[in-house]
Amino acid sequence: MAGHSQFKNIMHRKGRVDAVRSKVFSKLAREITVAAKLGTPDPTMNPRLRAAILAARAENMPKDNIERAIKKAAGNDGENYEEIRYEGYGPGGAALIVEAQTDNRNRTASDVRSAFTKSGGSLAETGAVAFMFDRVGVIAFPADVADADTMLEAAIEAGADDVRSDADGHEVTCAQDAYGEVSKALEARFGEPRRTGLIWKAQNTIDVDDETGEKLIRLVEVIEDQDDVQNVYVNFALSDALVEKMGA
Repeated sequence: MAGHSQFKNIMHRKGRVDAVRSKVFSKLAREITVAAKLGTPDPTMNPRLRAAILAARAENMPKDNIERAIKKAAGNDGENYEEIRYEGYGPGGAALIVEAQTDNRNRTASDVRSAFTKSGGSLAETGAVAFMFDRVGVIAFPADVADADTMLEAAIEAGADDVRSDADGHEVTCAQDAYGEVSKALEARFGEPRRTGLIWKAQNTIDVDDETGEKLIRLVEVIEDQDDVQNVYVNFALSDALVEKMGA
Protein backbone atom coordinates (compact mmCIF):
# COMPACT_ATOMS: atom_id res chain seq x y z
CA MET A 1 0.00 0.00 0.00
CA ALA A 2 3.03 2.25 0.22
CA GLY A 3 2.80 3.24 -3.42
CA HIS A 4 -0.92 3.92 -3.17
CA SER A 5 -0.49 6.04 -0.04
CA GLN A 6 2.38 8.01 -1.56
CA PHE A 7 0.30 8.82 -4.61
CA LYS A 8 -2.70 9.92 -2.54
CA ASN A 9 -0.50 12.21 -0.48
CA ILE A 10 0.86 13.83 -3.62
CA MET A 11 -2.60 14.43 -5.03
CA HIS A 12 -3.82 16.03 -1.82
CA ARG A 13 -0.80 18.30 -1.50
CA LYS A 14 -1.23 19.40 -5.10
CA GLY A 15 -4.77 20.42 -4.24
CA ARG A 16 -6.10 18.25 -7.01
CA VAL A 17 -9.11 17.10 -4.98
CA ASP A 18 -10.28 20.69 -4.54
CA ALA A 19 -10.01 21.26 -8.28
CA VAL A 20 -12.33 18.36 -9.07
CA ARG A 21 -14.47 18.35 -5.94
CA SER A 22 -17.74 17.84 -7.81
CA LYS A 23 -16.34 14.70 -9.45
CA VAL A 24 -15.05 13.43 -6.11
CA PHE A 25 -18.45 14.01 -4.50
CA SER A 26 -20.16 12.21 -7.38
CA LYS A 27 -17.98 9.12 -6.89
CA LEU A 28 -18.48 9.16 -3.14
CA ALA A 29 -22.24 9.48 -3.54
CA ARG A 30 -22.24 6.56 -5.97
CA GLU A 31 -20.41 4.34 -3.49
CA ILE A 32 -22.80 5.35 -0.70
CA THR A 33 -25.80 4.48 -2.87
CA VAL A 34 -24.31 1.16 -4.01
CA ALA A 35 -23.37 0.21 -0.43
CA ALA A 36 -26.85 1.07 0.84
CA LYS A 37 -28.51 -0.94 -1.95
CA LEU A 38 -26.35 -4.00 -1.36
CA GLY A 39 -26.99 -4.01 2.37
CA THR A 40 -29.16 -1.89 4.61
CA PRO A 41 -29.43 1.93 4.68
CA ASP A 42 -28.43 1.83 8.36
CA PRO A 43 -24.65 2.43 8.61
CA THR A 44 -24.50 0.82 12.07
CA MET A 45 -25.60 -2.46 10.47
CA ASN A 46 -23.78 -2.02 7.14
CA PRO A 47 -19.96 -1.85 7.43
CA ARG A 48 -19.48 -0.93 3.77
CA LEU A 49 -21.95 1.94 4.02
CA ARG A 50 -20.28 3.15 7.21
CA ALA A 51 -16.91 3.11 5.44
CA ALA A 52 -18.37 5.06 2.51
CA ILE A 53 -19.81 7.70 4.83
CA LEU A 54 -16.49 8.05 6.65
CA ALA A 55 -14.74 8.53 3.30
CA ALA A 56 -17.28 11.20 2.36
CA ARG A 57 -16.79 13.02 5.65
CA ALA A 58 -13.02 12.92 5.15
CA GLU A 59 -13.54 14.85 1.90
CA ASN A 60 -15.87 17.32 3.65
CA MET A 61 -18.88 16.16 1.67
CA PRO A 62 -21.99 17.98 2.97
CA LYS A 63 -24.29 15.99 5.23
CA ASP A 64 -27.24 16.70 2.90
CA ASN A 65 -25.39 15.06 0.01
CA ILE A 66 -24.71 11.96 2.10
CA GLU A 67 -28.32 11.65 3.23
CA ARG A 68 -29.56 12.19 -0.33
CA ALA A 69 -27.38 9.35 -1.60
CA ILE A 70 -28.73 6.99 1.08
CA LYS A 71 -32.34 7.95 0.34
CA LYS A 72 -31.70 7.35 -3.35
CA ALA A 73 -30.86 3.73 -2.56
CA ALA A 74 -33.74 3.30 -0.12
CA GLY A 75 -36.17 4.59 -2.74
CA ASN A 76 -34.66 2.33 -5.38
CA ASP A 77 -34.10 5.39 -7.57
CA GLY A 78 -31.41 5.96 -10.13
CA GLU A 79 -29.15 3.61 -12.04
CA ASN A 80 -28.19 0.09 -11.06
CA TYR A 81 -24.42 -0.03 -10.93
CA GLU A 82 -22.29 -3.08 -11.60
CA GLU A 83 -18.95 -3.46 -9.86
CA ILE A 84 -16.01 -4.38 -12.08
CA ARG A 85 -12.31 -4.89 -11.42
CA TYR A 86 -9.70 -4.18 -14.07
CA GLU A 87 -6.02 -5.11 -13.90
CA GLY A 88 -3.06 -3.87 -15.87
CA TYR A 89 0.55 -2.81 -16.09
CA GLY A 90 2.19 0.59 -16.18
CA PRO A 91 5.67 1.81 -17.16
CA GLY A 92 8.46 -0.12 -15.45
CA GLY A 93 6.25 -3.19 -15.08
CA ALA A 94 4.24 -1.71 -12.18
CA ALA A 95 0.97 -3.50 -11.44
CA LEU A 96 -2.37 -1.71 -11.04
CA ILE A 97 -5.82 -2.78 -9.88
CA VAL A 98 -8.73 -0.54 -10.85
CA GLU A 99 -12.14 -0.75 -9.18
CA ALA A 100 -15.10 0.70 -11.08
CA GLN A 101 -18.85 1.02 -10.68
CA THR A 102 -20.76 1.34 -13.93
CA ASP A 103 -24.17 1.22 -15.57
CA ASN A 104 -22.52 0.57 -18.94
CA ARG A 105 -19.82 -2.11 -18.93
CA ASN A 106 -18.74 -1.49 -22.54
CA ARG A 107 -18.27 2.25 -22.01
CA THR A 108 -16.24 1.77 -18.87
CA ALA A 109 -14.01 -0.94 -20.38
CA SER A 110 -13.29 1.32 -23.35
CA ASP A 111 -12.52 4.33 -21.14
CA VAL A 112 -10.21 2.39 -18.82
CA ARG A 113 -8.39 0.72 -21.73
CA SER A 114 -7.90 4.10 -23.38
CA ALA A 115 -6.57 5.59 -20.13
CA PHE A 116 -3.98 2.82 -19.84
CA THR A 117 -2.93 3.07 -23.48
CA LYS A 118 -2.57 6.84 -23.69
CA SER A 119 -0.34 6.88 -20.59
CA GLY A 120 2.06 4.11 -21.54
CA GLY A 121 0.29 1.27 -19.76
CA SER A 122 -1.60 -1.81 -20.89
CA LEU A 123 -4.81 -3.44 -19.71
CA ALA A 124 -4.47 -7.13 -18.83
CA GLU A 125 -6.84 -10.01 -18.19
CA THR A 126 -8.58 -10.29 -14.82
CA GLY A 127 -6.27 -12.17 -12.48
CA ALA A 128 -3.09 -11.06 -14.25
CA VAL A 129 -1.86 -8.97 -11.31
CA ALA A 130 -4.34 -9.66 -8.49
CA PHE A 131 -2.11 -12.48 -7.19
CA MET A 132 0.45 -9.78 -6.29
CA PHE A 133 -2.05 -8.15 -3.91
CA ASP A 134 -3.97 -9.22 -0.81
CA ARG A 135 -7.56 -8.19 -0.10
CA VAL A 136 -7.38 -6.77 3.42
CA GLY A 137 -9.28 -4.57 5.83
CA VAL A 138 -7.83 -1.25 6.93
CA ILE A 139 -8.90 0.80 9.96
CA ALA A 140 -7.13 4.14 10.38
CA PHE A 141 -7.17 6.35 13.48
CA PRO A 142 -5.73 9.79 14.28
CA ALA A 143 -2.39 9.75 16.09
CA ASP A 144 -3.79 11.28 19.26
CA VAL A 145 -6.19 8.42 20.16
CA ALA A 146 -3.36 6.29 21.54
CA ASP A 147 0.39 5.80 21.51
CA ALA A 148 1.93 3.25 19.16
CA ASP A 149 2.33 0.52 21.79
CA THR A 150 -1.25 0.83 23.02
CA MET A 151 -2.63 0.68 19.49
CA LEU A 152 -0.47 -2.33 18.63
CA GLU A 153 -1.58 -4.21 21.74
CA ALA A 154 -5.26 -3.44 21.08
CA ALA A 155 -4.99 -4.41 17.42
CA ILE A 156 -3.36 -7.75 18.21
CA GLU A 157 -6.03 -8.51 20.82
CA ALA A 158 -8.72 -7.69 18.23
CA GLY A 159 -7.22 -10.09 15.70
CA ALA A 160 -5.41 -7.68 13.38
CA ASP A 161 -2.30 -8.64 11.41
CA ASP A 162 -0.29 -5.42 11.36
CA VAL A 163 -0.18 -1.82 12.60
CA ARG A 164 1.72 1.10 11.13
CA SER A 165 2.00 4.11 13.43
CA ASP A 166 3.61 7.47 12.65
CA ALA A 167 2.98 11.18 13.12
CA ASP A 168 0.04 11.00 10.69
CA GLY A 169 -1.80 8.35 12.69
CA HIS A 170 -2.31 4.61 13.11
CA GLU A 171 -3.18 2.26 10.25
CA VAL A 172 -4.37 -1.20 11.30
CA THR A 173 -4.45 -4.01 8.75
CA CYS A 174 -6.35 -7.27 9.08
CA ALA A 175 -7.52 -10.21 7.00
CA GLN A 176 -10.69 -9.69 4.99
CA ASP A 177 -12.69 -12.25 6.95
CA ALA A 178 -11.65 -10.65 10.27
CA TYR A 179 -12.44 -7.09 9.19
CA GLY A 180 -15.86 -6.83 10.83
CA GLU A 181 -14.76 -8.06 14.25
CA VAL A 182 -11.49 -6.10 14.27
CA SER A 183 -13.12 -2.82 13.28
CA LYS A 184 -15.87 -3.24 15.90
CA ALA A 185 -13.39 -3.95 18.68
CA LEU A 186 -11.14 -1.00 17.81
CA GLU A 187 -14.04 1.43 17.37
CA ALA A 188 -15.41 0.41 20.77
CA ARG A 189 -12.08 1.32 22.35
CA PHE A 190 -10.87 4.30 20.30
CA GLY A 191 -14.02 5.77 18.78
CA GLU A 192 -14.87 6.43 15.16
CA PRO A 193 -11.93 5.77 12.82
CA ARG A 194 -10.67 8.31 10.34
CA ARG A 195 -10.97 5.80 7.51
CA THR A 196 -11.99 2.18 7.17
CA GLY A 197 -12.71 -0.32 4.41
CA LEU A 198 -11.44 -3.19 2.28
CA ILE A 199 -8.53 -2.49 -0.04
CA TRP A 200 -6.04 -4.27 -2.30
CA LYS A 201 -2.64 -4.23 -0.58
CA ALA A 202 0.46 -5.01 -2.61
CA GLN A 203 2.40 -7.96 -1.18
CA ASN A 204 5.63 -6.28 -2.27
CA THR A 205 6.40 -2.90 -3.80
CA ILE A 206 8.84 -2.23 -6.61
CA ASP A 207 11.13 0.80 -6.63
CA VAL A 208 11.03 2.90 -9.79
CA ASP A 209 13.33 5.67 -10.99
CA ASP A 210 11.99 9.22 -10.98
CA GLU A 211 11.32 9.36 -14.72
CA THR A 212 9.25 6.18 -14.55
CA GLY A 213 7.63 7.39 -11.35
CA GLU A 214 6.36 10.56 -13.05
CA LYS A 215 4.91 8.47 -15.89
CA LEU A 216 3.14 6.23 -13.36
CA ILE A 217 1.70 9.21 -11.51
CA ARG A 218 0.29 10.55 -14.79
CA LEU A 219 -1.14 7.10 -15.58
CA VAL A 220 -2.95 6.89 -12.24
CA GLU A 221 -4.22 10.45 -12.64
CA VAL A 222 -5.70 9.68 -16.07
CA ILE A 223 -7.34 6.48 -14.82
CA GLU A 224 -8.79 8.16 -11.73
CA ASP A 225 -10.23 10.93 -13.91
CA GLN A 226 -12.63 8.41 -15.45
CA ASP A 227 -16.12 8.96 -14.04
CA ASP A 228 -16.76 5.26 -13.36
CA VAL A 229 -13.45 4.57 -11.59
CA GLN A 230 -13.69 4.43 -7.80
CA ASN A 231 -10.24 3.27 -6.65
CA VAL A 232 -6.80 2.57 -8.06
CA TYR A 233 -4.25 0.40 -6.22
CA VAL A 234 -0.59 0.13 -7.20
CA ASN A 235 2.54 -1.77 -6.20
CA PHE A 236 5.25 0.81 -6.91
CA ALA A 237 7.18 3.01 -4.48
CA LEU A 238 8.40 6.51 -5.36
CA SER A 239 11.63 8.08 -4.20
CA ASP A 240 11.45 10.69 -1.44
CA ALA A 241 12.86 13.26 -3.89
CA LEU A 242 10.04 12.67 -6.37
CA VAL A 243 7.37 12.74 -3.65
CA GLU A 244 8.73 16.11 -2.50
CA LYS A 245 8.92 17.43 -6.07
CA MET A 246 5.43 16.35 -7.07
CA GLY A 247 3.89 17.48 -3.79
CA ALA A 248 5.45 20.94 -3.90
